[in-house]
Order: sequence, then structure tokens, then C-alpha cells
Amino acid sequence: MIKKVYMYKRFERFWHWTQAFLIGFLALTGFEIHGTFSLFGFKKAVLLHNSAAFALITLIAFAIFWHFTTGEWKQYVPTTKKLLDQVKYYLIGIFRNEAHPVEKVADSKLNPLQRLTYIGYKIFIVPVMVITGLVYYFVAHGDMVIKSVKTIGTVHVIGAFLLIAFTIIHVYMTTTGHTIFSNLKSMITGYEDMEVKEEET
Repeated sequence: MIKKVYMYKRFERFWHWTQAFLIGFLALTGFEIHGTFSLFGFKKAVLLHNSAAFALITLIAFAIFWHFTTGEWKQYVPTTKKLLDQVKYYLIGIFRNEAHPVEKVADSKLNPLQRLTYIGYKIFIVPVMVITGLVYYFVAHGDMVIKSVKTIGTVHVIGAFLLIAFTIIHVYMTTTGHTIFSNLKSMITGYEDMEVKEEET
């Protein structure tokens, strides 16, 4: 039978949607800065991009604090247990309507593949974007002089494309729940419909 389980806490949902908005806005203004199109105008796009970047850095700082004070950081600890089963599920099983190989519970929301993906996002993509972005900002707005500033800009752009790729895959994966919008709904309400055995209710 189906039971509603409180899966995502209030701050978790606020962090998720605010982060999504800021990343989308950073991508929009970033593409304009690179001359892909004209929407705000170059100078305003730079100003908006910088403002959104510092807002995201602030959000990241609060998220780190929240993860460590609540113990939620444990959700991201990598594991190889059932990792191969999870890969097979996404490649084949999901299209055959097979049962999910890893049970999702409030204390363990992420399957092994998700854990690896999110930890990579948090310890690689995000730091690369923040560090290169800050260096580029202080070069452009201060007295810092770095000969390899063009390389730093290139790394920042590569990181941005990795972040966009991650976002696209993430959005697709949200459609793989019980229904196409069930995962989206749970990240709005906090509650997720879970199939449980009779004796567990």
C-alpha cells in the first residue's frame, strides 16, 4: 500500500529551489556575458551574474552548516553496495518496470549511484565554479594580477557546462518516480508517496 512519508525538510526544499533558480539565472547571465544573446545588456548582465554568484555562495555556506549540524551529510557518504544493481536498473530495469533495487527511506534518500553523483557535484563541480569565479571576480574588480586568467575563465566555463549537464540529467531523473511528477511534488510538499508492506504501516 501507499503511505505518505516526510522525506524532505523545509530548509532542504528551500535550499534546493533557491539553488536551482540561482544556477539557472547564472547560466542565463553567463551566456549573455559570452555574447550568446542580448537580454540585460553586457554591463548589467555582469552585475547580475556577480550578485547571483555571491547569493549562491551564501546559500552554499548555509547548506554546509545545515548538513553538518543536522547530520544530513551522511546521506552523501559513497558506497559500492548494490551500485552495479543500481546501474543495471537505470540502464534496463527501469524500462521493464522492475522494482527499485535500493529502498528509499528518510534516513537514506540516495541510492549508491546518486551518492557518487552528488558527492562529485559537491566536492568537484561546485568548488571549481566558486574558486574560479572568485578569482576571476577579484582579477576584474581588484589589483590581483594573474597571467593565466584566460585559463581560469576557460575552466569556469567548462565547469558551467558540467553544471548544466548535471542539471539536465537531474531534471530527467525527477521524471522516473511513481509518476512523472511525483518526485517534483515531493520536493514541493516534503512528502513522498512510498509503497510499504502491510506490517510496516
